[in-house]
Amino acid sequence: MDIIKITQLAFDALRERKVRSILTILMVTTGTSLLIAVNGLTTGFLVFADKQFSMLAPNVIFVSPAPTQSSGLGGGPPQAPKIVLTSVVVDRIKNLPAVSDVIPNYTGVVSIESRGKVQNARIFAQDITKIYSIAPGIEFEEGSILSNNQSSIVISERIARPPGDPVQFATIGQTVVVKYSYVDEDGERKTNSRTFVVRGIFKLTGNPTIDGAAIIHPDVANMLMNKKSRYDGIVVLARNSDLVEDVEDGIRRLYGNDVGITSSKVILTTIRQFIGGITTFLFSIAVISLIVGAIGIITTLYTSVLERTREIGILKAIGAQNRHILLLFLMEALIIGSIGAVIGIPLGMAGGDLLSNLAPGNREAPPDARSRPLYTVEDITRVCALSIGLSVVSGLYPSFRASRLDPIVALGRL
Repeated sequence: MDIIKITQLAFDALRERKVRSILTILMVTTGTSLLIAVNGLTTGFLVFADKQFSMLAPNVIFVSPAPTQSSGLGGGPPQAPKIVLTSVVVDRIKNLPAVSDVIPNYTGVVSIESRGKVQNARIFAQDITKIYSIAPGIEFEEGSILSNNQSSIVISERIARPPGDPVQFATIGQTVVVKYSYVDEDGERKTNSRTFVVRGIFKLTGNPTIDGAAIIHPDVANMLMNKKSRYDGIVVLARNSDLVEDVEDGIRRLYGNDVGITSSKVILTTIRQFIGGITTFLFSIAVISLIVGAIGIITTLYTSVLERTREIGILKAIGAQNRHILLLFLMEALIIGSIGAVIGIPLGMAGGDLLSNLAPGNREAPPDARSRPLYTVEDITRVCALSIGLSVVSGLYPSFRASRLDPIVALGRL
């Protein structure tokens, strides 16, 4: 009995028990599609995260006041930070030997008025001419001028062209009004306003915080947002990426735990660890689903052995050997696993793309700023091999049981 004949008999046997075979294939398909979707989404997000953080210079360190822990029963209201970031702090950090530059900044939420419309935006107030030192990968639209003029404002593409609005909110060279509201020390609500000229529009990066922001001169922001020369954050540039840890240690020696220190490398590592944990959990669920499919194969083939005992006896009586019977049932398991994998791979890819499109952040972002699933040949091959291999292994016991049947006993059963 050759392999072609065995394959034909295996297909015939599966067709005779069509409903049971389809249900078993669906089990394998489900596990395979879950594995493909999880792998694709994870790989795509990690590539997207790498791309986003590659826009930041590798020698960038972010310094901010560390929040003070609340004390007492029930925690109590949050306390003010122990340190205030002033020009004195900036100068002390700048004097560290491994530091090449220090860029202080103010942040806040303002309203921007243009052409009779208003939208809220996050302000980053810093020296705009140093933006490439922090984010060398950022891109500006043609006509943008990175001027440190106090009347200049640079806005994101999302502010300039709000999603879903056919009318552009602001263009380069246009005048806009920025307003900031706050409550003063006497408890009165006040609003400061300032007129700016749009000098630049930067393209979307995929980072929602940056993509909804505008950049103005720090001296203007200090007055507009009533900051009283107290910075919200400091960007520190090490002389090179190898000296980042030296700079962090130097800042820590100066201010201990009163400041929060982080870098793009640390942020990316944290994200990778977080995604890795979620991926492990989801991957476990997918593998369990595949194992359920394997159990379904064992059940299907074992039941098939019991139902086809007389057929096995006839095959042995006309010359089929034990290895032929073994191969026959293993071929059925191989066919089930192969069909399940072939169907599951495109279903998993479609499912991953669907989930990616339904994600809130992806729906609003432009195509070049979205996280997309990434399906590599290595991942697809690995999942396919796992699905088929597990299916074949699941068929070993029923196949062995069928091959060991005594033909005389088998023929004696009606």
